[in-house]
Amino acid sequence: MNQDNSDFFARRRFLQFGGFGLGSIALQSLLQAEAAIPTPSGKPHTRPKAKSVIVLFMRGGLSHVESFDPKPALNKYQGKSIGETPYAEVLNPDHFKDLRVVVVNDANGKQRTKIFPLQVGSRKYGQSGAEISDWFPHIGSCADDISIIRSMYTTDNNHGAQVQFFSGRHMLDPRVPTIGAWVHYGLGSLNENLPQFITMGSRFFDLRDGHYLGPAHDAVTLKVDPKNPLAFAKPEEEISDAVQRLGFGLVNQLDRLTAEKFPRDPALEARIKSYELAYRMQTAVPEVIDFDEESEATKKLYGFDQKETRPFGEQLLAARRFVEKGTRFIQIMHGTGAAGSWDQHSELRKNHAANAMQVDRPVAGLIKDLKQRGLLESTIVVFATEFGRSPGSQGADGRDHHPFGFSLWMAGGGIKGGQVHGSTDELGFHAVESPHYVTDVHATIMKQLGLDPRKLEIPGHKRIDRDFGDPIEEILT
Repeated sequence: MNQDNSDFFARRRFLQFGGFGLGSIALQSLLQAEAAIPTPSGKPHTRPKAKSVIVLFMRGGLSHVESFDPKPALNKYQGKSIGETPYAEVLNPDHFKDLRVVVVNDANGKQRTKIFPLQVGSRKYGQSGAEISDWFPHIGSCADDISIIRSMYTTDNNHGAQVQFFSGRHMLDPRVPTIGAWVHYGLGSLNENLPQFITMGSRFFDLRDGHYLGPAHDAVTLKVDPKNPLAFAKPEEEISDAVQRLGFGLVNQLDRLTAEKFPRDPALEARIKSYELAYRMQTAVPEVIDFDEESEATKKLYGFDQKETRPFGEQLLAARRFVEKGTRFIQIMHGTGAAGSWDQHSELRKNHAANAMQVDRPVAGLIKDLKQRGLLESTIVVFATEFGRSPGSQGADGRDHHPFGFSLWMAGGGIKGGQVHGSTDELGFHAVESPHYVTDVHATIMKQLGLDPRKLEIPGHKRIDRDFGDPIEEILT
C-alpha cells in the first residue's frame, strides 16, 4: 500500500473507531467528498415554489378503492369474476408494456378472482366534492388543500414496488438513487446544523438511497427520542464537551499535516467541515424533537392524546419542526413488518380501519399545522403507497396487490388544492385517464423545488427517459 492510501485509511479508521461516538455518522458525511462525481452548485435551476418535502408512505399497499378512489360498482358486480364484467381487458395497454405481472387464470383462460365489495362507505368533502372513504374523515376535512391523483401505476406486483416508488426502477433492475438522494445532491443546505435528508419509521427494502451518488446522499435514520435520536451519535461513555473538542482538534491537526504532505488532496477541507457537522448535529437534532415548547393544542392536533395516533403524530410533529428549521427532505414510513402493515390479504376491513385510525388524524394535523404557520406554501406533502389493492377478493375477506391503478395525493409547495386528477375504470382496475408512472411524482417534486433532473445527470451512468418522468402540470399552480 502506498503512503497516500495508508494515510487515507488511517484517517478513516480513526474517525470510525476513535471513541467519540460519531464514527458512522461522520463517515457518512465524509464520504461525500470522496465520491468521484461532479458537485452541483447547490442552487435551483429555476425559480422554486417549494423548499422542503415530506413524504408519508403507507407500506404494504393501501387500498385505493377504500381510501381516495371509492368504487360503488364493486358492490354492483360483487361475486362475479373480472372476466364477467366489462373491465376484463387492459384499456390502455401501452402504459403496461413493462408490467412484470402474471395474471392468474383458470383452465379456460378466464380470471377466477371474484369481485369483492367495498368494506367501508364514503362521502364527498369540501368545495371540491372529492369522494373520500369514511376511514379518512380528518384527511377529508383537508380535501380543498390536497390534489388526489387517481391514475397512478407501477410495474412491480410485489413489495419491491416500495423501491420502485422511491427510485423509479424495478427491484430487479440495477439500483439507482432515490428521489430524496437526488434532492439532497442537487440542492444546498438550508441549515448547516441539521441533516438535510431524514428517514423515520420501518424500512425493510433498499436501506440505501445514494447508490452511485455515494453514501453521503443516503438518508439519515432518525428516531423520535430526544435522548438518542441518531444511531451511534451518542458516545458510549459520558465525555465532556472539552474532551470532544480536543478530539476534533486532533483530527483537524492530522488532516492539516496530511494536507501539507499531500497538497493535491482537495477533499481534506470538506472532510473537516463534515466531521464538525456531525458534532453540531449531536446538539441540534435532539433540540428539534424536544416537544416541551409545543402547546397542548398543537400536540392534540397531531393526536398526542390518543394511544393509537400518538406514535405517528410524534413523527409528523418532528417533521414539521425539522422543516421549520431547514431540513430539505423527510420520508416517514408507516407500517411495520417486512411487507408493511397495510398488506391485507385477509381481514382487510379490520386491519385497514386500524391503520387508518393511526394515520388519519395526525396527517390532517400536519396539513393544518403547516398551513396555519405559513409553511404549507413552501412544503410539499406527499401521501403515498407502493400500489393499490385488487378489485377482486383474496381468500374470504382480503385484497391482493394491484399495480395497474392506485391513488396518492399531494399538497402544498405550489400544488393546487381541491383537485381530483386522473381516474381508474369503474372497478378501480386500470388507470384509464391521465395515467402516471411513479417518476411523474418525482418530476413534479423536482420542478417545484426548481430542479431539472436532466441537468443532474452523472457521466457514465445510464438514465432512461422514464427515470426522469414528466411533471403533473394539471395539479400545479
